[in-house]
Amino acid sequence: MEKSYRLAKREDFNKVYRYGKSMANHQFVLYYLPKAQLEHFRLGVSVSKKVGNAVVRNRIRRIIKEIIRLNKESMTPHYDYIILARKPAAEMDYAEMEKSIWHVIRKASLIKKKEPIKK
Repeated sequence: MEKSYRLAKREDFNKVYRYGKSMANHQFVLYYLPKAQLEHFRLGVSVSKKVGNAVVRNRIRRIIKEIIRLNKESMTPHYDYIILARKPAAEMDYAEMEKSIWHVIRKASLIKKKEPIKK
């Protein structure tokens, strides 16, 4: 994930938590907040110590970032996103995690609409 796509500052996280909306399934919680001044989206990932040790948490974080990086063109721009991993995410493999993340994003109606082809 390039640096411009990262949500890193604590104050940015707090704004999304406080003023944003959320959507969840059993494995992940998605917080999102519209930001008109952004040309693309920014993503933050949060994995609690309850999920596992540092190795497990970093593995989950890396997989989530890779899933979003590979599909960033289908993410709605002009938003700040935070994906929070819950405990069941620790036992998931890549494919299951990808399916679960896209489920929660679809549930929040945040997948970019395809542009019609003009002739």
